[in-house]
Amino acid sequence: VQFVESGGGLVQPGGSLRLSCAASGFTFSNYAMTWFRQAPGKEREIVAVISRAGDNVVYRDTVKGRFIMTRDDNKSTVYLQMNSLKPEDTAVYYCKAAWPKGDERGDVWGQGTQVTVSS
Repeated sequence: VQFVESGGGLVQPGGSLRLSCAASGFTFSNYAMTWFRQAPGKEREIVAVISRAGDNVVYRDTVKGRFIMTRDDNKSTVYLQMNSLKPEDTAVYYCKAAWPKGDERGDVWGQGTQVTVSS
C-alpha cells in the first residue's frame, strides 16, 4: 500500500492550490478516501471524505464552500481543490483510504505535501 501526495506549495491568502494523491497496492475503487492535514503543534485532522462512488463528500466545517474533493478511479487518485486559502489552512496534507477499524494498513501514511498560506 502506498500513497503519494503532491501539489503543495506557498500561496498567498485568497489563492488556490490543487493537491493530488496517487494510491497503489489495493483496489482503489473499493474504498472511501480521506484527506487529512496536520499543522505544526496540532493533531492531525480530517479535511474531507469521499464515498466509494464519489457521489458524496463530507467536509470539515472550516473548509466547506472553499475545498472540493474528487476522485478518479481510473487513475487511483484523489484530488483536493483548495480555493480562497487562509493562513490557518497551512499544514501538511495527507490522504488515506478509509480502512475498516483495526486494519493494519491504517498505519501506512504517505510523505504528505506541505501547503503554506502566507503573504
